[in-house]
Amino acid sequence: MPVSEKARAAARTFLDPDDEIRYIFPAVLLMSARPCVLIVVSNKAVKVLSTGHWSRTVPRTLEAEFPRQTRLGPVEDHVGARFTLGGLSFELDEEYIAVVNAADLERGARDLLPPDPLPDL
Repeated sequence: MPVSEKARAAARTFLDPDDEIRYIFPAVLLMSARPCVLIVVSNKAVKVLSTGHWSRTVPRTLEAEFPRQTRLGPVEDHVGARFTLGGLSFELDEEYIAVVNAADLERGARDLLPPDPLPDL
C-alpha cells in the first residue's frame, strides 16, 4: 500500500526547504523500542523517521540520517524482506523491495546516465 499524502507531508518537514522526497516506504527497525519507521530517500539524504508507538504513518522524530550515496540494499528475502542500513537492521513488506532497488539504482544515476536529449519535453 502506498504511503499516504498525509505521511509524505509530515515527512517533508524533516527535509531542507530545497529538498524533495524521491522514495518513501515504511519499515520496522529490528531490536528497537521504537520499531515503526519511515525510510525517506530524498535528493540530499536518506533519513530514518520514527513514527512512535501509536501510528505507523506519521513521523515524529529523526532516528538516523545518511548521505544520499548510501546504499540501502541488498534486500535479503529468505526469511522475510530485510536489509541493513548504517548497522541498523530493517524489515519491510515485500512490495517495497522494488522501491529499495530503485533508490539504489538512482543513487549514482546522475553521473552514469547521458544527458537528457529532449529536456524540454
